[in-house]
Amino acid sequence: MSPDPAAATAAAPAVLPVMRPWLGEEEAAAAAAAVRSGWVAQGPRVAEFERALSARLGAADTVVVSSCTAALHLAMVVAGLGPGDDVVVPSLSFIATANAVRYVGARPVFADVDPATQNVTAATIEAALTPDTRAVIAVDQGGMPLDVDPIRALCLRRGLELVQDSACAIGSTYRGRAVGGDAALAAYSFHPRKLLTTGEGGALVTNRPEWAARARRLREHGMSVSAADRHASSRIVIEDYVETGFNYRMTDVQAAIGLVQLRRLDDLIARRRTLAAVYQQALAAVPGLRVCADPPYGTSNYQSFWVELTDSFPGTRNELLEHLLRDGISARRGIMAAHREPAYDGGGDRRDSASPRAGLPVTDRLTDRTVILPLFHEMTESDVERVAGSVRAAAESTPARPGPDQSHR
Repeated sequence: MSPDPAAATAAAPAVLPVMRPWLGEEEAAAAAAAVRSGWVAQGPRVAEFERALSARLGAADTVVVSSCTAALHLAMVVAGLGPGDDVVVPSLSFIATANAVRYVGARPVFADVDPATQNVTAATIEAALTPDTRAVIAVDQGGMPLDVDPIRALCLRRGLELVQDSACAIGSTYRGRAVGGDAALAAYSFHPRKLLTTGEGGALVTNRPEWAARARRLREHGMSVSAADRHASSRIVIEDYVETGFNYRMTDVQAAIGLVQLRRLDDLIARRRTLAAVYQQALAAVPGLRVCADPPYGTSNYQSFWVELTDSFPGTRNELLEHLLRDGISARRGIMAAHREPAYDGGGDRRDSASPRAGLPVTDRLTDRTVILPLFHEMTESDVERVAGSVRAAAESTPARPGPDQSHR
């Protein structure tokens, strides 16, 4: 008798995604109300979202934009960076971090990271400084807070601007305060992979009023008065275009969703931290596996939950990913290393595309030997146990093969 395909399908476990945003009827109603209002472009809800974000972060000023990449670009512009300037950045980050430096004609210089947090430190930044260094972009990777005070001290001593790329870190804390909220410049992402999402979107936080005013102007084509203020005026307003700007506006529909998401943020963080603790306990005894955890100076929102396969772990990163996929679990490789991408390693279509870098042994190891496991708000503790069980089974069934995984090269 041939097997019943329907029965086989019913028996197969549902595919567990690596991430799913927590969106519901309240977000749908808020978006619909924005549509019905007749004002769907950047308007009053964007302004309200900015005020709410500033209050949550303890920030002096917040400028919301179309993406975190846009926020990083604006940070480079308002900080006055351009051709001839070097900016120290981690290679171990999404490529937008380094790209933002190139957008203004400056040169990214790659620094290594701390193995425990995957973040740059004052020491790794100092090792990457050049005579032309004007700024640093430091990333709170995967929601793990940077040890930012020593980095700020280094930048102050060297006369460098510091931009905090807190794309993943809304809700994370550093020494009891919101990550990035007190920064001279910090950028956040509201992409669907992040805790708080507006579909696409981002924010630039700054404690300098002149930078906030310029960023607001630049996000709207360099106009001297915003479209919202112009339309709300009872008098004729003729705007000026005082400098070359960009179209980096967020819509009121997105901001309406963001306001609802911001009210959910504490629940989002609490749930992810609960699930992370279940992972940490369930995976503690797996030989050769190191799991991420809070640093002593702060707390993570666990935007990503990652594990490192040390040299004693049996098998490679890709073998573990394949094992998880066979079990219906969607995981991802760890954070990419920008210095190994064609756009930055000299293999792109620019002859000068290679960026200088200090030694990056930790970056190379982490990008080869880390895996991001599923974590999202509606995930259950049983789901976490299912993932952990699959990881344990992979470790038990795979012959030992020490050394870094280079199979993607």
